[in-house]
Amino acid sequence: MQNLFCYVSFLFFFCFHLYPYAQTQDGYAESYPLVTRPSSRTRAAQSGYSYDVSSTGSVVASLPQDYGNGTGYDNSIDYAIAPEFQRQIVAYGGTERPGTIVVDTSNKFLYLVQEGGRALRYGIGVGREGFEWSGRQTISMKREWPSWRPPAEMLRRRPDLPRFMEGGPDNPLGARALYLGSSLYRIHGTNEPHTIGQAVSSGCIRMLNDDVVDLYNRVKVGAAVIVL
Repeated sequence: MQNLFCYVSFLFFFCFHLYPYAQTQDGYAESYPLVTRPSSRTRAAQSGYSYDVSSTGSVVASLPQDYGNGTGYDNSIDYAIAPEFQRQIVAYGGTERPGTIVVDTSNKFLYLVQEGGRALRYGIGVGREGFEWSGRQTISMKREWPSWRPPAEMLRRRPDLPRFMEGGPDNPLGARALYLGSSLYRIHGTNEPHTIGQAVSSGCIRMLNDDVVDLYNRVKVGAAVIVL
């Protein structure tokens, strides 16, 4: 009997000390790293959006590839999307009509208001310091694979930029563009997906190409856009 006790004790020690993977672990890491390519500065979680917005935990069924199955990984851009910036359905307590676009620049989210107190939420990139703006606009025009002509102000800051670029995968406007009124601003895709969740643009609202295609297909010319 004593030999049996010693043998069991030895097995216990062997499994739980030499092979720690056999140990059970309760709980999980609640903070996800923002994994990007190339590496970028760490983004602290922000809160304080004036409306009652909370995730339902449901993800839109039409999400492409692995991006929609909860892994946060999209093979087309080859890096992990932080969970908070994945396209998803959220509860929405604002008073805007369905079809309205609400841009929360502080928290890097764009909401497309739906019926029934819900909204589609997308992760976005916004204007960097000195290029922030807010106000109301309407979608005045929509373009697929838009061409790009940098405005004069941008060319003065960046004389190295091309004067004109045809639409395509290398174009910084990405797969789709929604033009905001008569302003120079757009909601558009990007060929720099690692900038989603950051303040890096010259005032335009940038989205993952898959997300801007989804938004493009859902909204019409004339839709209201509120930038906070």
